[in-house]
Amino acid sequence: MPMIHAEGYHSFRAEQGKKLVLALEDNGVDILHRCGGKARCTTCLCEIVDGDAGPISEIEAAAREKKGITAENLRLSCQIRIEKDLKVKPLRTATSEQMDPGTRPEE
Repeated sequence: MPMIHAEGYHSFRAEQGKKLVLALEDNGVDILHRCGGKARCTTCLCEIVDGDAGPISEIEAAAREKKGITAENLRLSCQIRIEKDLKVKPLRTATSEQMDPGTRPEE
């Protein structure tokens, strides 16, 4: 199982193929996901500090373009399927934004 290191939180093992946003949430990281994991709101944005998060899908690319996100290391955690070890930095959390995290994304 791949190892995920969430900066400012801790490291944990995650099931291969699981969405990163769900792995973070299931392991105590209060990542925002206001649109329920549909790549519309970009609140689940994470910085990929180290590792390969895989290719950017057309859906994620469209959301990134709409929001003006151009840095390749900034990714939507709701669109990443974990395949390898990753070191990530969640950029928006329920605590930091003082918001409800949102509807739990689908598997």
